[in-house]
Amino acid sequence: MDNNLEKDIQNVIAHLKNQGFVYQNSEIYGGLVNTWDYGPLAVAILNQIKSLWINEFIRKERNFLIDSKIIMNKSVWKASGHIDNFSDYLIENKINNKRYRADHIIKDLFPDLDIEKYTLEQLETIIKEKIKKYDGSETNWGNIRPFNLMFKTQMGAIDNATSETFLRPETAQGIFVNFKNLSRSSRAKLPFGIGQIGKSFRNEITPRDFIFRTREFEQMELEFFCEEKDSEHFYKYWINKAKDFVLMLGLKQENIRLREHSKEELSHYSKGTSDIEYLFPFGWGELLGIANRGQYDLEQHMKFSGESLEYLKEDGTKIIPYAIEPSIGLDRLLFALLIDAYVIEKLDNNDERIILKLDRKIAPYEIAVLPLMKKQSSEAKEIFNYLLANTNLRVTYDESGSIGKRYRRQDAIGTPYCITIDFDTTTNKIVTIRNRDTMKQETILISEIENYFRNK
Repeated sequence: MDNNLEKDIQNVIAHLKNQGFVYQNSEIYGGLVNTWDYGPLAVAILNQIKSLWINEFIRKERNFLIDSKIIMNKSVWKASGHIDNFSDYLIENKINNKRYRADHIIKDLFPDLDIEKYTLEQLETIIKEKIKKYDGSETNWGNIRPFNLMFKTQMGAIDNATSETFLRPETAQGIFVNFKNLSRSSRAKLPFGIGQIGKSFRNEITPRDFIFRTREFEQMELEFFCEEKDSEHFYKYWINKAKDFVLMLGLKQENIRLREHSKEELSHYSKGTSDIEYLFPFGWGELLGIANRGQYDLEQHMKFSGESLEYLKEDGTKIIPYAIEPSIGLDRLLFALLIDAYVIEKLDNNDERIILKLDRKIAPYEIAVLPLMKKQSSEAKEIFNYLLANTNLRVTYDESGSIGKRYRRQDAIGTPYCITIDFDTTTNKIVTIRNRDTMKQETILISEIENYFRNK
């Protein structure tokens, strides 16, 4: 099973839960709707992705990495437009007292309809006139109304309007408000980028599709600042860089596509936006976005703060740089990588095995060390401890159950190689290397293990 549209998404999700990649949040208390915790295997993959992103988007490009905080001055969100304009459109079914995103209803039932060409009034008419039953209930629709997506919170001991603030809905604004600080302290010369990895929060009306759309999520964002004349060049550059990045992680070329936003879709400040979409089992969905945000954000913060965020060029002139933003949602990227890697393989004996064909760069473990029998445990642990202490390889150890079951366990969590220590290892110092994808085995000397995997 290698075609994503043929993959049963519920089977994939069940596998991820059973293997400990993802847990239901607050499960012992009945859970919290569409909120998920990551287990050790998912955390290991996420850490590898973050490390690779830092290497590709920050270190190799000579950009800067910062860490701005989740709670910021309320004026930041006024300046950015989030307080006044960051809304989805909610509609309520008065029969079952449930609220839905109007655009999701339309996309679910009329997938070929280009909703960007319709006004809210027209969408409301379509829903009221054509949708008489939805989500297992008869319908009596209310009016479409805006619903602000930011989570409110408060700072300080007194609960009033002056203490009200918000959890950030994106990490980008923390970069823009630090543009002046970083430019001064690092003496950065255009073009340069400022990136960060961090949590963001959006009070989604209808979170859905497992970890695809959640209220708490993690972003890897870069704001690349340049002169206006260079902005189109860098816009295309970062589109290609982002595409190369997800392919490098192991996504299949045939499961991604680039979609440029139409003029009707663009934010009012955007000079151009493109999404890299992924073919999920439920259809094409946005994986990451690249936007030419122009001067909008810096101009807004200058206007609201009264501070100059201009950049002083070497010729003495001042400009407000353009910002090119490649923004990647870590949760969606993790989901896509796990779906892409999920394969059910039929075996010759009418049996089957589930494999996660994860690229070695991101697999939770690169190697599993397995004694053939428990009597080989001492020597197996010696090799395992040596690899842990003296190499950068991600290694695990398993001695529970038959060797066949242990191979299947490692296949199921994506471990590319197993090292088996058998009866002859003590005398001839030879171990067996098993390949996850081919199941082929070869023998090498213990002393050659490091070079073997280094050369791989």
